[in-house]
Amino acid sequence: MPLYRRLPKFGFTSKMAMTTAEVRLSELNKVEGDVISLETLKAANLIRHDMKRARVMLSGEVTKAYTFKGIKVTKGAKQAIEAAGGSIEE
Repeated sequence: MPLYRRLPKFGFTSKMAMTTAEVRLSELNKVEGDVISLETLKAANLIRHDMKRARVMLSGEVTKAYTFKGIKVTKGAKQAIEAAGGSIEE
């Protein structure tokens, strides 16, 4: 039997998942300032420098009002951010 049939199949890895980082709401306390963008997350060492996108997930508490620019936010995180007085700009 050929080698390619003897080896197990590999799963699928999305190319977008390799360049997208996930950030929790509780990790945002490490960021200096009120405006959060991709550059500020990289400067705070929350995401790797080769990441092209970021997504904020609902996990933890928001301590102050942040303004998000150019970062995707989940539905639950959006509600928590707006409840704390923050805003999301595309």
